[in-house]
Amino acid sequence: MDDQVKMPTGPLKTCPICGKPAVQATHPFCSSRCRDVDLNRWLKGSYVIPGRDDEVDDVE
Repeated sequence: MDDQVKMPTGPLKTCPICGKPAVQATHPFCSSRCRDVDLNRWLKGSYVIPGRDDEVDDVE
């Protein structure tokens, strides 16, 4: 099996945290600091993935 991670071959995008150019070692971020900031935002609940409301309205 090939355990290597495939990286994009095109131009790297900008860091979603600070906007600087991303580097391959911490892709898609520019540094480990920005990567950690993003992880912290997920852990604190700052990012929310919207879901549907499963509550059923009682119709009487």
